[in-house]
Amino acid sequence: MGTDYSISAIAGIVKGVLFPGNDGSFVVNELLIDSRRLSHPEKTLFVALITSRNDGHNYISELYRKGVRNFIVSEPPPYSPRSGGGAGVGAANFVVVPDTLAALQALAAFHRNQFNIPVIGITGSNGKTIVKEWLFQLMNADRRIVRSPKSFNSQIGVPLSVMQISNDDDLALFEAGISEPGEMQHLEPIIRPTIGIFTNIGHAHDENLSTFQQKAEEKLELFRHSQTLFYCRDYKEIHEEITNASYLNETNKVTWSRVDPADLFITEIGKDPDRSTISAIYRERQISIIIPFIDEASIENAIHCWIVMLHMEFDQEIIASRMMNLGPIAMRLELKEGINNCSLINDSYSLDINSLSIALDFLNQQKQHKRKTVILSDILQSGRDQSELYADVNQLLVNKGIGKIIGIGKEITRQGDKFTIEKTFFRSTDDFLSRVPLSSFRDESILLKGARIFEFEKISSVLQQKVHETVLEINLDALVHNINYYKSKLNPGTRIMAMVKAFSYGSGSFEIANLLQFRNVDYLAVAYADEGVELRKSGIALPIMVMNPEEQSFGLLLKYNLEPEIYNLRTLGIVENTISINKGSAKFPVKVHIKLDTGMHRLGFEREDIDSLVLQIKASPEIHVQSVFSHLAASEDPLHDEFTRHQIDLFREMSELIGSELGYPVLRHILNSAGISRFPGDQMDMVRLGIGLYGVGFDKEEQERLRNVSTLKSTVSQVKYIKENETVGYNRAGKLSRDTVIAIVPIGYADGLNRKLSNGTGRVFIHGKPFPIIGNICMDFCMVDITGISEKAVVDVREGDEVIIFGDENPLTLLADDLGTIPYEILTSLSRRVKRVYYHE
Repeated sequence: MGTDYSISAIAGIVKGVLFPGNDGSFVVNELLIDSRRLSHPEKTLFVALITSRNDGHNYISELYRKGVRNFIVSEPPPYSPRSGGGAGVGAANFVVVPDTLAALQALAAFHRNQFNIPVIGITGSNGKTIVKEWLFQLMNADRRIVRSPKSFNSQIGVPLSVMQISNDDDLALFEAGISEPGEMQHLEPIIRPTIGIFTNIGHAHDENLSTFQQKAEEKLELFRHSQTLFYCRDYKEIHEEITNASYLNETNKVTWSRVDPADLFITEIGKDPDRSTISAIYRERQISIIIPFIDEASIENAIHCWIVMLHMEFDQEIIASRMMNLGPIAMRLELKEGINNCSLINDSYSLDINSLSIALDFLNQQKQHKRKTVILSDILQSGRDQSELYADVNQLLVNKGIGKIIGIGKEITRQGDKFTIEKTFFRSTDDFLSRVPLSSFRDESILLKGARIFEFEKISSVLQQKVHETVLEINLDALVHNINYYKSKLNPGTRIMAMVKAFSYGSGSFEIANLLQFRNVDYLAVAYADEGVELRKSGIALPIMVMNPEEQSFGLLLKYNLEPEIYNLRTLGIVENTISINKGSAKFPVKVHIKLDTGMHRLGFEREDIDSLVLQIKASPEIHVQSVFSHLAASEDPLHDEFTRHQIDLFREMSELIGSELGYPVLRHILNSAGISRFPGDQMDMVRLGIGLYGVGFDKEEQERLRNVSTLKSTVSQVKYIKENETVGYNRAGKLSRDTVIAIVPIGYADGLNRKLSNGTGRVFIHGKPFPIIGNICMDFCMVDITGISEKAVVDVREGDEVIIFGDENPLTLLADDLGTIPYEILTSLSRRVKRVYYHE
């Protein structure tokens, strides 16, 4: 929630009856609908939603035990634990309403009306999320933007999104989707967009919204009170409904078209192998953009973004520059390496002819293979005559240059004669898997496009190349939890600099930075310039501090708007020299960060250097000091608190002297993750969040409040039975004193598994049980003793079973203790060949 609300105020807003078992003036600022996502119980309001799958009331007692004291419910108290029996809940506030979803929506609508900022509402059959995310990429450098997470566009997702608006935001981007008549009437007062974007109209939800006219009518309800509406007038159904809607008479309609006169008239679209050039006339001026995509959906989405930015008075040159750097948005379509030198595209989330067309465009972007095959299921609930539908599908495949179709399902099999390309049909997915030899697929690009009911994930599993079976799973929800934990400790206005150096402590680069950017972290910090360049090329617009700028990299720093750490007069001189060389192209002033040595004695200016430093900076108007900072040497250790206090006091003295001499505001920061918790009075202007972000606390108590982010896992390649007195591994280090069962696991020191864990020092977990590593760890493998303490203790371990090296079952901190090192070393030692997999719970 972007604003604090008292529980009594919420009761009034949602017109509920308040049962104040605690304190009706109690303030909440977090909204929860899923008990598994609880982070700050003391400030949480739980809305007990009732869905077809679950009832939130079942979790109230569990949440009460975890500290939640504020609830919106449709059943009055008391409640018993979900498992039955036990005590109910006591001193808690309950707002009782007839309908908890309606209450959530009413609260969000009220919250929305507290802010007078531009709100862009986006709807349509396709492209909503892409347009929203691209607008964010394009405008985030200039605006503080709040937007829907992912594709939160439903009756529940929209209010949760809108509740994020805060006083810090000056622009909002929300998408809205509907599947049934009447739904948009609930979403319109929640979003209440001042600006509307209608992307397109298609076949999605044909089963509930039977005609294009009905879809357009329903979706247009979102813009009933909008001041401006953007759309493509080439969609005739949209244009006619907008023209006929009397409630839109006063709305400023801004259009683009490839055919008819429009505010933005597209004159030409040229395609190269990896980019498209779009030319247009706007306000009698010929303009153009280049985007790094060639599929029709991306072109359309980019034009929507283009016309919005033009109307919002963004400079055309800025727009064109940013359009060239648009990054792909991770949706539900995956590209994987397939068997027998094939490329496999898995797009089995939804299926209609429009989404099929989009997937085919993506398939055609893949230039590895000339031969293209589509594995397609029945298209369900299209509302169309089946003979006409599959004739259209055939024509689409022909037009897109597809050489072969494999149809799966009774209806597509029945309509097989409509297809004129090479074709094969199967009644079911299992029928296909049992009859088709995998060797028949070779040197081709394969698109999997199936409705969920057909379980095409089975096909994906057998057609994808079996990559290295050791993966590092990154739980993005846990990362968000940890961010929120540290944010809860900060004073209002304190900024966060997140450390993403060393491949984000082994967790990845752009993926982590993108999440941090979404979560409104203020700054990123990397070790070297090339790390910052990689983030810039991936669309990261946040300010980035480079902590170890090397002399040969200063040109890159200026080119990519990266901000170097300055730790001595020599590095300051290098910046000055680089500026003089690049005066014609660099962005000025160049922001720098001054590093002070307060006792760490690594890098930094000392007290006696300050006068010379300030004098040189004042003589260089092209340089702007963005921040002054220092490193604490032992913030996590109470034994060194006196030294830490000395560091902080010295830093205050030195930084205040610099700030007073420069004559303009300079950010100050010295606290790291442990310092945030242990020295809350010294947050100053900003804190640097490092290892804590990734789930490692400075003590046991804090560790319990954080969530594990990274799980390193592999699989059992083989199980062997070895006789007593035999040896295992190199140098015969693993000597067996009994008959032993071992599991061979494909992870070794080349993956980052330290050899010091050999011969019983380290352990792994299989089926929740710990087993010691036996013998010396090899480059690509390790061996594990799975015999157990006794014959009865043997766990049923089979080839292919999952193996956890570290994670919830075997915490990273314990593994570090086994090695006599710190979690930093383990995370940053993980090889790039270990595949990173990112997921939301």
